[in-house]
Amino acid sequence: MLEVVRDTVGRHDTFALACTARYYETQGLLRPHQLQRQHQPCPRRPWRAGRRGWPAINFSSTPGRRAPAADLDEPWSRPGDYVLLKAMRELVCASSACPDDIDPANGWQPTDIHIRLYSDKERFSIAMANRMTPDADPVLTRESGFHPGTSALTRQFIDYRGWWTPTHFDGYGTLEEYQACRERVAVMDLSALRKFEVLGPDAEALLNHCLTRDVRKLAVGQVVYSAMCYEHGGMLDDGTLLRLGADAFRWIGGEDFGGEWLRQQAAKLGMKVWIKSASEQIHNIAVQGPLSRALLSQMIWTPAAQPTLEELGWFRFLIGRLDDYDGPPVMVSRTGYTGELGYEIWCHPDHAMQVWQRLWQLGEPLGLAPLGLHALDMLRIEAGLIFAGYEFSDQTDPFEAGIGFCVPLKSKQDDFIGRAALLRRKEHPQQRLVGLELDGNEPAAHGDCVHVGRAQVGVVTSATRSPSLGKNIALCRLAVDYCEPGTRVEIGKLDGQQKRIGASVAHGTVAFDPDKSRVRG
Repeated sequence: MLEVVRDTVGRHDTFALACTARYYETQGLLRPHQLQRQHQPCPRRPWRAGRRGWPAINFSSTPGRRAPAADLDEPWSRPGDYVLLKAMRELVCASSACPDDIDPANGWQPTDIHIRLYSDKERFSIAMANRMTPDADPVLTRESGFHPGTSALTRQFIDYRGWWTPTHFDGYGTLEEYQACRERVAVMDLSALRKFEVLGPDAEALLNHCLTRDVRKLAVGQVVYSAMCYEHGGMLDDGTLLRLGADAFRWIGGEDFGGEWLRQQAAKLGMKVWIKSASEQIHNIAVQGPLSRALLSQMIWTPAAQPTLEELGWFRFLIGRLDDYDGPPVMVSRTGYTGELGYEIWCHPDHAMQVWQRLWQLGEPLGLAPLGLHALDMLRIEAGLIFAGYEFSDQTDPFEAGIGFCVPLKSKQDDFIGRAALLRRKEHPQQRLVGLELDGNEPAAHGDCVHVGRAQVGVVTSATRSPSLGKNIALCRLAVDYCEPGTRVEIGKLDGQQKRIGASVAHGTVAFDPDKSRVRG
């Protein structure tokens, strides 16, 4: 009946009967109830029969911390927030603001609501709202410069970190997209990544202080993968750092707050450095798969001072143009998130569709296919690549997240944020990220508990059915006592005790191509 078109709150998870007079009476509050007065029978509408307390549907949010009960807390919404609904058929609607003033649901102070009706001729973009920090202005879901190309192939989008990103493509499907990346070549819009330019004479010193990698060793034209940690060693983000020049870098991560964090640290240290968001000016697509080099070598022109596409090394980037000297400017990095030979193309959104159309023109003879988030998740789990909110959080250090290789505690002599904590945590590890191979055909899921006997000893962080291996696999954060390859564990379903799936600890987290010969090829 109704379609949610816009939602600046972003969280509505409860559809329950609204409070009535009887609800107040059971709480010992016998005063007349505003909702009851609003919904009294109307003599001009005989179809509205009288009743004690007109039950309505509540469109609200509940924290739900004490399962199976629903908790009440102060609302997520704030002045100016709204929900825009589109009627899919003719409707008669009655609306009232919830007058609940005996618990935190309305912040203890119910306020009026405002209702506005629009003609069906009005057009609104579909969007939710995202805030970088709790006090920041809301930003509606955006479309990348490649959206006209992706939306022509699918209607299956989700709001991924504030950008409409395809989950899978109509006419292809997750498995076909996966196979295209493993066997041929696939393209995916990853413009939701956050990009920050870090510029100035103290740029190197700031990044060396804020990242776990030794930034002083990074050459111009090189890319390095790094963690960004808090003082206690927990991770704020992971990402890649590109060195554009002696005093010019680009940090690419998933967390919008990463740029603000860098600004805060620069201010504390009194550094002469500027951190500028480039997320709106640089959009990017990943071109991944065994034929990605053959495809891009036909369309990327480079000047003599830059490496050619064929010469570009792993974790290096080039600056060139599309097709020839007069083409739109692009940057190409030999990076990816699939475990395959692959590249990422970075361009201004004004040039995005030129890049997209040229890719498809040259790629169709090679079997090019689009790639959505669902297939990407299968690929990255097989490759043992971590994901924010799954393999790591601010309670997880890089060693527990399986990326200890990017914390060179011995070779990096300079201090950096979290170093002291990471030294302690490395010497006394409690958990490690491991791979699991499951028995049978039943899958695991993110958040499933992992047991040895009755005791829980770990948690599944990510899981998938591996088409290439023909088995269910998972990444798991496991107590160090049980990380020996071959150790038997059980994955708990339901309440963790009634149902179990047997599994064995694998020899590593990389299930597909563990020696990385394909991505290095």
